[in-house]
Amino acid sequence: MTKQALDSLQAQIDLGEMLPLMEEFYTLQGEGFHKGTAAYFIRVGGCDVGCHWCDVKESWDAAIHPPTSADVIAQNAAKYSDTIVVTGGEPLMWDMNPLTHKLKSLGLTTHIETSGAYELSGDWDWICLSPKKLMLPKTSVLEKANELKVIIFNKSDFDFAEKHAEQVGEDCILYLQPEWSVRDKIVPLIVDYVMKNPKWKVSLQTHKYLNIP
Repeated sequence: MTKQALDSLQAQIDLGEMLPLMEEFYTLQGEGFHKGTAAYFIRVGGCDVGCHWCDVKESWDAAIHPPTSADVIAQNAAKYSDTIVVTGGEPLMWDMNPLTHKLKSLGLTTHIETSGAYELSGDWDWICLSPKKLMLPKTSVLEKANELKVIIFNKSDFDFAEKHAEQVGEDCILYLQPEWSVRDKIVPLIVDYVMKNPKWKVSLQTHKYLNIP
């Protein structure tokens, strides 16, 4: 590829017209408010948050995932479902406006799963914010989050969850979710915490129990 072609490709990526597409698949939402709902998932490559317990580390390096037209991604998604979930990686590393514009033009409902580490872009019907300690969420995401989902790996994560619950809107639904590798130890702690603090709900990775993507 010539330098001119590379520069043109990079410009399209910078504008969000092309995105590093890792994978796309039709399945059931496994977590949070919409669990059990059929949805089409678009997994965008690229993430520098670096959670040690991340179960999709292969998404971190955007360079290994092919730049794909936002229009092509949207047209393909429309074949499978009315509900589209954009996840990563960290999708807000990229400008989500072109993709969501195309999805909306096709009459699709747009959801995003994000750490909130980057400024909000895109037109979303549902924002699931899952904050991480290594890169704290931006105010633009905190203010618009519909769902706050905090992963609990150890006891200190409960304090982290409370700090972020104070920053989201009053209508934001609050979830505590056990980190999968320590679920047997953490679930009893979460159950006890939610019973003492009923503003919280429990979220489980039901797709892993069901053995689906």
